[in-house]
Amino acid sequence: MLNQIVKFTVKPEYQAEFKAALMTNKQGAANEAGNVEMKMFVDNSNPNVFFAYERWADKAALEHHMTLPHTAAMIALFELALEQPVEVFHLGETNPLPIAIKPADPEDEVFIIFFIFKINPQMRQQLLAQFEEHIKHSRTEQGNLLFDLYTVEGDDSTLAVYEHWRKESDVWDIHFQQPYAKTTGALMEQAVVGDMQQYMNFVTEI
Repeated sequence: MLNQIVKFTVKPEYQAEFKAALMTNKQGAANEAGNVEMKMFVDNSNPNVFFAYERWADKAALEHHMTLPHTAAMIALFELALEQPVEVFHLGETNPLPIAIKPADPEDEVFIIFFIFKINPQMRQQLLAQFEEHIKHSRTEQGNLLFDLYTVEGDDSTLAVYEHWRKESDVWDIHFQQPYAKTTGALMEQAVVGDMQQYMNFVTEI
Protein backbone atom coordinates (compact mmCIF):
# COMPACT_ATOMS: atom_id res chain seq x y z
CA MET A 1 0.00 0.00 0.00
CA LEU A 2 1.19 3.51 -0.84
CA ASN A 3 -0.28 6.34 1.23
CA GLN A 4 0.22 10.08 0.88
CA ILE A 5 -1.09 13.44 2.02
CA VAL A 6 -0.86 16.27 -0.50
CA LYS A 7 -1.25 19.94 0.51
CA PHE A 8 -2.19 22.65 -1.99
CA THR A 9 -2.08 26.37 -1.15
CA VAL A 10 -4.00 28.24 -3.85
CA LYS A 11 -4.21 31.89 -4.88
CA PRO A 12 -7.64 33.28 -3.88
CA GLU A 13 -8.64 34.13 -7.43
CA TYR A 14 -8.13 30.48 -8.49
CA GLN A 15 -9.86 28.90 -5.51
CA ALA A 16 -13.09 27.82 -7.24
CA GLU A 17 -11.34 26.62 -10.40
CA PHE A 18 -8.77 24.61 -8.50
CA LYS A 19 -11.40 23.08 -6.21
CA ALA A 20 -13.34 21.95 -9.28
CA ALA A 21 -10.17 20.37 -10.73
CA LEU A 22 -9.54 18.54 -7.45
CA MET A 23 -13.03 17.09 -7.46
CA THR A 24 -12.75 16.05 -11.12
CA ASN A 25 -9.50 14.31 -10.28
CA LYS A 26 -11.14 12.52 -7.36
CA GLN A 27 -14.03 11.36 -9.53
CA GLY A 28 -11.61 10.07 -12.14
CA ALA A 29 -9.50 8.26 -9.57
CA ALA A 30 -12.58 6.44 -8.27
CA ASN A 31 -12.66 4.50 -11.54
CA GLU A 32 -8.99 3.50 -11.38
CA ALA A 33 -8.34 -0.08 -10.31
CA GLY A 34 -5.25 0.92 -8.32
CA ASN A 35 -6.95 3.63 -6.26
CA VAL A 36 -7.91 2.37 -2.80
CA GLU A 37 -9.07 5.71 -1.39
CA MET A 38 -8.98 9.41 -2.24
CA LYS A 39 -10.53 12.11 -0.08
CA MET A 40 -10.37 15.88 -0.59
CA PHE A 41 -10.53 18.48 2.19
CA VAL A 42 -10.54 22.25 2.62
CA ASP A 43 -9.00 23.99 5.63
CA ASN A 44 -11.65 25.41 7.99
CA SER A 45 -9.72 28.61 8.64
CA ASN A 46 -8.32 29.19 5.14
CA PRO A 47 -10.48 28.26 2.11
CA ASN A 48 -7.41 28.55 -0.12
CA VAL A 49 -5.72 25.52 1.47
CA PHE A 50 -6.71 22.05 0.30
CA PHE A 51 -5.57 18.57 1.31
CA ALA A 52 -5.79 15.24 -0.49
CA TYR A 53 -5.53 11.98 1.44
CA GLU A 54 -4.71 9.16 -0.98
CA ARG A 55 -4.16 5.42 -0.74
CA TRP A 56 -2.89 3.46 -3.73
CA ALA A 57 -2.40 -0.26 -4.27
CA ASP A 58 1.26 0.31 -5.18
CA LYS A 59 3.69 2.75 -6.78
CA ALA A 60 2.68 1.64 -10.29
CA ALA A 61 -0.96 2.58 -9.58
CA LEU A 62 0.04 6.10 -8.55
CA GLU A 63 2.36 6.47 -11.54
CA HIS A 64 -0.48 5.43 -13.86
CA HIS A 65 -2.82 7.95 -12.17
CA MET A 66 -0.33 10.75 -12.89
CA THR A 67 -0.57 10.05 -16.64
CA LEU A 68 -4.37 10.30 -16.92
CA PRO A 69 -6.32 13.28 -18.33
CA HIS A 70 -8.12 14.17 -15.07
CA THR A 71 -4.77 14.39 -13.27
CA ALA A 72 -3.11 16.29 -16.11
CA ALA A 73 -5.90 18.88 -16.07
CA MET A 74 -5.27 19.55 -12.38
CA ILE A 75 -1.48 19.70 -12.80
CA ALA A 76 -1.90 22.17 -15.67
CA LEU A 77 -3.27 24.67 -13.14
CA PHE A 78 -0.27 24.49 -10.82
CA GLU A 79 1.88 27.19 -12.39
CA LEU A 80 -0.83 29.86 -12.33
CA ALA A 81 -3.02 28.79 -9.42
CA LEU A 82 -0.66 27.83 -6.63
CA GLU A 83 0.54 30.33 -4.04
CA GLN A 84 3.40 28.00 -3.07
CA PRO A 85 4.73 24.63 -4.29
CA VAL A 86 2.70 21.49 -3.68
CA GLU A 87 3.70 19.67 -0.48
CA VAL A 88 3.66 15.88 -0.81
CA PHE A 89 4.08 13.72 2.29
CA HIS A 90 4.84 10.09 1.42
CA LEU A 91 3.57 8.18 4.42
CA GLY A 92 5.07 5.19 6.16
CA GLU A 93 2.73 3.03 8.23
CA THR A 94 3.33 2.61 11.97
CA ASN A 95 1.92 0.29 14.61
CA PRO A 96 -0.94 -0.14 15.07
CA LEU A 97 -1.64 -0.17 11.34
CA PRO A 98 -4.34 2.04 9.79
CA ILE A 99 -7.82 0.57 9.97
CA ALA A 100 -11.12 1.30 8.24
CA ILE A 101 -12.94 4.40 9.40
CA LYS A 102 -15.96 3.81 11.62
CA PRO A 103 -19.26 4.97 10.07
CA ALA A 104 -20.52 8.33 11.28
CA ASP A 105 -24.08 8.69 12.58
CA PRO A 106 -26.44 11.14 10.87
CA GLU A 107 -26.26 13.55 13.80
CA ASP A 108 -22.44 13.54 13.92
CA GLU A 109 -20.81 16.84 13.00
CA VAL A 110 -17.50 15.07 12.13
CA PHE A 111 -14.36 16.93 13.16
CA ILE A 112 -11.29 16.11 11.04
CA ILE A 113 -7.64 16.89 11.78
CA PHE A 114 -4.40 16.76 9.82
CA PHE A 115 -1.55 17.25 12.31
CA ILE A 116 1.76 17.18 10.41
CA PHE A 117 4.49 18.23 12.81
CA LYS A 118 8.23 18.62 13.15
CA ILE A 119 10.08 16.84 15.94
CA ASN A 120 13.53 16.43 17.43
CA PRO A 121 14.67 13.25 15.59
CA GLN A 122 16.38 12.01 18.75
CA MET A 123 12.93 11.60 20.36
CA ARG A 124 11.34 9.86 17.36
CA GLN A 125 11.40 6.30 18.69
CA GLN A 126 10.12 7.39 22.08
CA LEU A 127 7.22 9.20 20.41
CA LEU A 128 6.39 6.25 18.16
CA ALA A 129 6.28 3.93 21.17
CA GLN A 130 3.98 6.28 23.08
CA PHE A 131 1.71 6.79 20.09
CA GLU A 132 1.35 3.02 19.73
CA GLU A 133 -0.39 2.98 23.12
CA HIS A 134 -2.12 6.31 22.48
CA ILE A 135 -3.74 5.06 19.27
CA LYS A 136 -4.92 1.79 20.81
CA HIS A 137 -6.75 3.74 23.53
CA SER A 138 -7.98 6.53 21.22
CA ARG A 139 -9.68 4.07 18.88
CA THR A 140 -11.76 2.76 21.77
CA GLU A 141 -13.18 6.21 22.59
CA GLN A 142 -16.84 6.53 21.69
CA GLY A 143 -16.22 9.80 19.87
CA ASN A 144 -13.37 8.53 17.70
CA LEU A 145 -13.98 7.43 14.11
CA LEU A 146 -10.37 7.23 12.92
CA PHE A 147 -6.91 7.77 14.43
CA ASP A 148 -3.81 6.96 12.37
CA LEU A 149 -0.16 7.96 12.80
CA TYR A 150 2.31 7.94 9.92
CA THR A 151 6.02 8.51 9.54
CA VAL A 152 7.11 10.54 6.51
CA GLU A 153 9.48 8.73 4.19
CA GLY A 154 12.88 10.35 3.88
CA ASP A 155 12.24 12.73 6.80
CA ASP A 156 12.92 11.48 10.32
CA SER A 157 11.93 14.87 11.73
CA THR A 158 8.28 14.77 10.61
CA LEU A 159 5.26 12.74 11.76
CA ALA A 160 1.67 12.97 10.55
CA VAL A 161 -1.55 12.27 12.46
CA TYR A 162 -4.87 11.88 10.63
CA GLU A 163 -8.01 11.88 12.79
CA HIS A 164 -11.82 11.84 12.46
CA TRP A 165 -14.08 12.51 15.48
CA ARG A 166 -17.85 12.54 15.82
CA LYS A 167 -17.76 16.14 17.01
CA GLU A 168 -15.20 18.74 18.06
CA SER A 169 -15.94 18.51 21.78
CA ASP A 170 -14.96 14.81 21.71
CA VAL A 171 -11.39 16.03 21.13
CA TRP A 172 -11.06 18.97 23.51
CA ASP A 173 -13.41 17.96 26.33
CA ILE A 174 -12.89 14.18 26.40
CA HIS A 175 -9.90 12.92 24.43
CA PHE A 176 -7.31 15.39 25.74
CA GLN A 177 -8.47 14.76 29.31
CA GLN A 178 -7.59 11.06 29.19
CA PRO A 179 -4.48 10.01 31.18
CA TYR A 180 -2.75 8.53 28.12
CA ALA A 181 -3.40 11.70 26.12
CA LYS A 182 -1.87 13.80 28.88
CA THR A 183 1.21 11.53 28.87
CA THR A 184 1.50 11.92 25.10
CA GLY A 185 0.98 15.68 25.37
CA ALA A 186 3.78 16.05 27.92
CA LEU A 187 6.14 14.09 25.65
CA MET A 188 5.08 16.17 22.65
CA GLU A 189 5.91 19.37 24.53
CA GLN A 190 9.49 18.12 24.73
CA ALA A 191 9.75 16.66 21.23
CA VAL A 192 7.89 19.04 18.90
CA VAL A 193 9.82 21.87 17.31
CA GLY A 194 8.02 25.15 17.96
CA ASP A 195 4.38 25.72 18.87
CA MET A 196 2.21 22.66 18.22
CA GLN A 197 -0.74 24.82 17.14
CA GLN A 198 1.08 25.87 13.96
CA TYR A 199 0.97 22.30 12.68
CA MET A 200 -2.75 21.65 13.24
CA ASN A 201 -5.14 21.83 10.31
CA PHE A 202 -8.83 21.41 11.03
CA VAL A 203 -10.54 20.50 7.77
CA THR A 204 -13.86 19.63 6.14
CA GLU A 205 -14.28 16.97 3.48
CA ILE A 206 -15.45 18.24 0.11
